[in-house]
Amino acid sequence: MKRFCLALALMFALGVAVADDVKVGPQGPGFYRLRMGTDEVTALLDGTHPFPADELLTHVDRAKVDRLLEADYLASPVQGSINAFLVKTADRLVLIDTGAGPLYAGDGGFLPTALLAAGYRPEDVTDILLTHLHRDHVGGLIRNGTMLFPHAIVHVSEADADFWLDPANEGKVPKILLPMFPGAMDSLAPYRKAGHVVTFRGETDVLPGFHAIPAPGHTPGHTWYLVTSGQDHLLAWGDTVHVATVQLAEPGASIRYDYDEQAAAVSRRRALEEAASKGYWVAAAHVSFPGLGHIRRDGAGYRWVPANYTRTP
Repeated sequence: MKRFCLALALMFALGVAVADDVKVGPQGPGFYRLRMGTDEVTALLDGTHPFPADELLTHVDRAKVDRLLEADYLASPVQGSINAFLVKTADRLVLIDTGAGPLYAGDGGFLPTALLAAGYRPEDVTDILLTHLHRDHVGGLIRNGTMLFPHAIVHVSEADADFWLDPANEGKVPKILLPMFPGAMDSLAPYRKAGHVVTFRGETDVLPGFHAIPAPGHTPGHTWYLVTSGQDHLLAWGDTVHVATVQLAEPGASIRYDYDEQAAAVSRRRALEEAASKGYWVAAAHVSFPGLGHIRRDGAGYRWVPANYTRTP
């Protein structure tokens, strides 16, 4: 006891911080790997963003939103993850979406740090597959107006490129979606100038093992990518789900960022049912990091089953 009192006195004498002075620092770089078939999948965290679920979700009772959030120890605004996914195959390094980069102020822009921490450089990326052209998926393409991924070919659906890269379409969307136009145009500009943007139509194999599936609703050309390696499959579903706690229990719930809310709900139900019935891995852009897991049926809705943590993939 005497030694403890002497140690405590010494702490105060030296100005050592006590409990009241403890500050919580930031998390480390966000990356998480898993093995899928013969491929390596690495989730990369670009940041988190406060999402006012009770204000932005539609076609669901606001009181029910609050109850579902509370049941999962959450409250609005929910901190939503901004995830991207890196797939290493035998001969390619493919990045699915790029995060918000500088377009979400201090909430995004951490993907390059996570990429380097995971052992890769931006120069290593051979291909970028964009699920759609909203700011939190394309903003990470550039840094200071130049290509962050100088050797990458950017793949995007023709339907989304035609819509978001044409200012004439601004009159077709509500005010909340207007920032998506300059975000897409500015982020893709250096890649288009360099001839590094390739568009595709409909359902097609974009790359060997990477199958594009149209899933319109959130945007006109919103696209899923089904990644296949051996007997394993990963469905990178972009913005099919924004608030998993609510939208898995109530798949009909859409958000005000959806270009077509009804079509988005149809696509969401299709993705959830297919992922559950076929046992796909799912790569979810806005499910809590790392956004890798499975879907199982749960009564009239569904439940997210996160990847079980393993120290080595």
